[in-house]
Amino acid sequence: MTVKDLERRFDYGYWANARLLAVISQLTPEQFTQNVAGSYGSIRNTLVHMLSAEWGWLDRCGGPPRGAALKGDDFPTVESVAATWRTVETSVRAFVANLKDDDLCRVIEFTLPQIGTRTALLGDLLEHAANHAVHHRGQVALLLRVLGDTPGNFDLLIYDAEKHRVGAC
Repeated sequence: MTVKDLERRFDYGYWANARLLAVISQLTPEQFTQNVAGSYGSIRNTLVHMLSAEWGWLDRCGGPPRGAALKGDDFPTVESVAATWRTVETSVRAFVANLKDDDLCRVIEFTLPQIGTRTALLGDLLEHAANHAVHHRGQVALLLRVLGDTPGNFDLLIYDAEKHRVGAC
């Protein structure tokens, strides 16, 4: 794992989020907050979980503090989620850009209520932070389909094609 690898993972995630948010922005406010299914119920609550987790991992790794977990009710609109995510994205990109590959081996101690106190490598935690949203974007795509919308394709393969990565090793 290198810093360049992490930059790619986060860049893909922000690209995929933008594609998904473009579709979600077409929903009515009622559809955005409607309890449909899944772990978090609504599209809004799933997005806020994704956002809160990413910011929380950045905080644990030494980035800007998040404070308490974010709550869906504090984000009444798609734009309110997108605005906060732009702030977090800027912080993540700056944090990762200032790392050296050797930093990724730094041991971080963190605590989660479900599992207690643990340690992990900084690179592993950041990779988890970048990867965590992949699962939840899939959940949001399903929720969109239940509401009658098409989420579009935000696969990594499409990202690579759009970024013209062919032969860019």
